[in-house]
Formats: sequence, structure tokens, C-alpha cells
Amino acid sequence: MAKLNRRKFLQKTALAATAMTLPNLGNTREEPGNNPQAKTRNLKSAIRDKIGIGFIGVGLRGQDHVDLALRRDDCEVVAIADPDARMVADCLKMIDQSGGKKPAVYDQGNFDYLRLLENENVHAVVIATPWEWHTQQCVAAMKAGKYVGTEVCGGFSLDECWQLVNTHEETGTQLMFMENVCYRRDVMAVLQLVRAGLFGELIHLEGGYQHDLRGVKFNDGVTPYNSGVEFGEKGFSEAKWRTKHSIHRNGDLYPTHGVGPVAMMANINRGNRFLHLTSTASKARGLHEYIVDHPKGGANHPNASVRFNLGDVVTTVIKTSNGETVLLSHDTGLPRPYSLGFRVQGTRGIWMDVNQSLLLDGQTQAHRWEAAQSWLDKYDHPLWQRYGADAKTAGHGGMDFFVFHHFVESAKRNAAPQLDVYDAATWLAITPLSEASIATGSSPQAFPDFTRGRWTERKPDFAFGNEF
Repeated sequence: MAKLNRRKFLQKTALAATAMTLPNLGNTREEPGNNPQAKTRNLKSAIRDKIGIGFIGVGLRGQDHVDLALRRDDCEVVAIADPDARMVADCLKMIDQSGGKKPAVYDQGNFDYLRLLENENVHAVVIATPWEWHTQQCVAAMKAGKYVGTEVCGGFSLDECWQLVNTHEETGTQLMFMENVCYRRDVMAVLQLVRAGLFGELIHLEGGYQHDLRGVKFNDGVTPYNSGVEFGEKGFSEAKWRTKHSIHRNGDLYPTHGVGPVAMMANINRGNRFLHLTSTASKARGLHEYIVDHPKGGANHPNASVRFNLGDVVTTVIKTSNGETVLLSHDTGLPRPYSLGFRVQGTRGIWMDVNQSLLLDGQTQAHRWEAAQSWLDKYDHPLWQRYGADAKTAGHGGMDFFVFHHFVESAKRNAAPQLDVYDAATWLAITPLSEASIATGSSPQAFPDFTRGRWTERKPDFAFGNEF
């Protein structure tokens, strides 16, 4: 993708907004909380032409974001922080090959990112570190006055979720939760179908993270996948840290890819909210058998004696205030094709991504699936119509382009992102709530109201054509 011109971006977005048939609700909204400084204002008069971005964590995922930044002319990679010398070297090589200026490097241990936050040339930060670091780094960045974009994961405690909300409200600094699946092309087309009323009133939604990650959780760096049975200090990339969560925890550890898109369809935190959930976990067998059966493993390999606590399939059911049910699945330790398992069902029809089909009462043949593609093409979201060519070389089928673009444009305006801190807290909370439910015999667990009651007043704003 060629370096993108800011004026071209603004012109295209204006066209996208004009093309929308749905109402433009605007970007300005009042935030929950009592701190007047935390109320979002329309800051178009103070738009930065260019922002300096600091990247905290430049492993494989962090490098994806750096790559997108290097393709734009309205942001600059001014600083990177990561204690992993190999990843820092790879990132610097990428920047050099693109013709970019060498950034400031903070690689002196796990907490050197704090010095990056003191850099006055850093206006915004992107956090793509191991999960357990996200909250403390987000909090530190907000307190330093940096616009924050954070990668996804599952939360560790409800307290951490509240830390994110409270810090945002105390400082007025914005946080964007960079859930790229909300921008998947078919998901955005289905969002259009939902808003057009073709499914009728929503009744039930499904999503999940169903992805064979055995080769990621046991990776020695020889080949990207299926490369060994090592993790921890002997592992490579995510295997260094991600696998240990499967040893010590049992819950939906990675809920946001599945819940993000359906939360937008159900207007969660915007006229609707999650009330409670129950979770159930199957037995854990997949990771152990992978080690025993792998050519580099075997029954006598030291890791064959590791006991994994994470159930191979974790199922979570959420009830909403408006009466919908949401089913989430977490399934990463068994052989299977990749699927996020989306299902959208209402009084007038149903769509499922696993068979790429739908049924619309009175518009498709009764009792039979119809291929969804013609409907998805007809309701293709205007953002994809305008930016599809620019997005096609970005990661994850183009989704990464949209989530990073919204982050940059929001940061330039210091505007509230459409995937905000209240979404982050709500979606992250699914993990500790699911852990508590499983630990207590699948008992119901209540969601905190992170908006402090303002969900009844907040209006839907995601992808209505106000994406700058």
C-alpha cells in the first residue's frame, strides 16, 4: 500500500459519510463520570496534521502496527519500547528499510516504557505487550497524557477493569480498545443488515475464539507453526508467555474477538448492557496430547508432565438488559479450522458465518439456507467501499487498516474513540467473571456497570459514517 495522503483520507471519509443511509449521530458525546475534564469535546479546530506515536511492545503484533504507521504520512514512529533485543532489532530493520527515521529506543528492561512516556514527542501510544502488562501500561500512559490504543486480551480482575475507567475519568485521557474484528468486512455488512431491520428484533447472538493455537503455544522459533513443544523461557514469541495462562487459569481467556462485533450490533453500553453470565469448561486434554504426540515431544518430555487447567472448550452465556442472549466459545487447544463462530438471529431471520449463509423471512426460501454473499455485497459497509483498496494489503484481511486508521484519526483530534474505555472494561470483564463462574459450579456472575448508569443515555455511534 502506497503512503497514504491525509487529504485523500479526509475526502474519502466525507464521501463515505454522504453515502450512508443511516443517521450520523456525531462523534461528540458526554462521558460518564463526574470529572468535567473527562467530558469529550468536539476538537476539530485543534486537529494535529501529524502525530508522534510510541510503540510499547514491538513483537510480532506490535510490528504489524508499526508497519501500518510507516505507510501513512500523518503519523511518525518516534519511539519504541521492548526488552526483547531480537524484536527491537527486527523492528528497527523494518523502519530502516521503509526509509523511516530511527526512533528513540527504550530497551533497558520491562519498565523502560516509563521513560518512553516522558518523551514529549510522543503524542499517542500503541500497547501490544503480553496480556498481563496491558492495564498498568494503559494506566501509566493515560496519567502521562498520551492518547492510548491497546491491543486486546482478557482481563485479570474486575479491579483492573475499573482502573482503566477510573484513570480515564480522572485524567480525561482517551483509551481506544483496538478490536479489529469489529471492522471485518462481512461483520460490518451484517451490522448494516441489523440496522436496516432485516433480522427483525434481535434475540440471540454468538461469537467466539475458535482457533487451533497449539503451534503458537508451543513454539521454539524454528517455524511459525507446529515447530515444537517448548514454552516459557525456551519458547518463541507468544509461547514465552501465553501458554502459562493455560496452565494456571480456566475461563474464556480471549473473549473480545467474538463479543466485540455482537456488542456493537446489540448496542451494549449504548441503550443496552450486559447483566450477568454463566460459564462452563470442558475437561483439558488437547495440549497434553499435543506434547505427547509431537515428534519433538513424547511421554518422557518434561512438558508432558505439565497439568493444564484451561478447559479445551469454554462456553459462556450472557444475558443483556434488553433480553438478548449472547453465547461465546473459547476453543484453542484442539485440532479444528479457524472460526469466530458468529451467529446473528432475530425475529425475522438468521446469519451464520460458519456456513456463510442466512435466512430472511419472506425474502429467502423458507426453511433453507441461502448463500449470504449477495446480501453482504448489497449491504457492504461504505467504509469498505471507500477504503477497501487501501486496506487490502493490511493484516487480517484488511481489518487492521481500519482499526489503526480510526486510532490515528481519533488521536489527531483527541476525540473519544468509538471503541472506548467502557467497551474495554466491559469486554475484558468477561474473563474474570467466567473464571469465577467456572470455579463456583457455573454460577451466575453479575457484570459491573462501568458506565455508572449512563448506558441508558449513550447513543450508538460505531461506524455510522462519522469515522473522520
